[in-house]
Amino acid sequence: MEKNLIVRGAPQEFECRVGAWDALGNHLERRGLKRVLVIHGGVSWDKARRFFPELPGVDAIFEQYNGECSFEERDRMAVLAKTANVDVIIGVGGGKVADLAKAVAVYLAMPVVILPTLAATCAAWTPLSVMYDTRGEMLQYDIFARSNALVLLDPAVILDSPIELMVAGIGDTLAKWYEADVIISQLTERSVAIDMSHYTAKLCRDILLESSVGALEAMRDGKLSEAFVKVVETNIMIGGMVGGFGDDYGRTSGAHSIHDALTVLDATHHLLHGNKVAYGVFVQLMIENRPDEIATLRGFYEELGLPTCLLDMGLDGLSDEALKQVAERATIADETIHLMPGEITATTVFDAMKDLEVLIAKLRAEVHAS
Repeated sequence: MEKNLIVRGAPQEFECRVGAWDALGNHLERRGLKRVLVIHGGVSWDKARRFFPELPGVDAIFEQYNGECSFEERDRMAVLAKTANVDVIIGVGGGKVADLAKAVAVYLAMPVVILPTLAATCAAWTPLSVMYDTRGEMLQYDIFARSNALVLLDPAVILDSPIELMVAGIGDTLAKWYEADVIISQLTERSVAIDMSHYTAKLCRDILLESSVGALEAMRDGKLSEAFVKVVETNIMIGGMVGGFGDDYGRTSGAHSIHDALTVLDATHHLLHGNKVAYGVFVQLMIENRPDEIATLRGFYEELGLPTCLLDMGLDGLSDEALKQVAERATIADETIHLMPGEITATTVFDAMKDLEVLIAKLRAEVHAS
């Protein structure tokens, strides 16, 4: 297996502490940056703006994005940035805001600063953008040759975010282990970078299985805790390191291919990215013929509220025709599902999705009977 391996381990600078956003002005001054475009979300900005600091001596333009990280939105933001002659892009929001800010900054050859308001993905850490069309179908992801200039992570901001997005982030990050391991375990020789990717992927799994319940309790109580901060840093930092060190060996395989394929159906567009990825993990495990691992994880999924099957996502009414459409999209020639061992066809994926529904129903029946 000869895949791409360029190490993109981390942003240029990263801070995680309560009050980290307050240092934004100092960081801009150190870099000689005085004109900024702040790209932000809607609901997330309503909550986060009270944490955003005053920036004396800085000319700031604030612009809300339209809800998608698309090429059309990238170009719209680029025109705003060029017209205002800004010298840095700042993204304040979740994964799509971060990805859009990165795409704009790379397009204009200027630095990007990310202030995450969610711990739902590792987007704040990674130098790549997942691009969608205007209706929400995933098109591609673009990896960039420059790291993010600065990431300021304030756990107090994340504590005030919707708990369902934290849960989705846990699902997305847990997938790092299953997707990286199925690729790396095929290698007879491993570089140090690949070993680092494998280690951080396992660290994601271990921390999340141990600390996720406590982290969600902290969110419900509105009180910072060690478990909460660990999970936040795992979702954003350690999750980003898996692909950062492993590149194509540690980025995505089966689970994300299932996520990408689900986006072809309008009925899935309201579902959170991490929830679709979490479901994709179970489909991947079915393809690997690992029902015992699904049985082991099912309780963890259900305790957190992650979907184990189509029924849990309200998609049990999908026709076989729709599922075949998903299976076909999941197995197009350049999808990362083909990094898994063996030949994986649309029929393989279709059968795995159908068999997963049967398995989950059986496992639940056994619990109720006991």
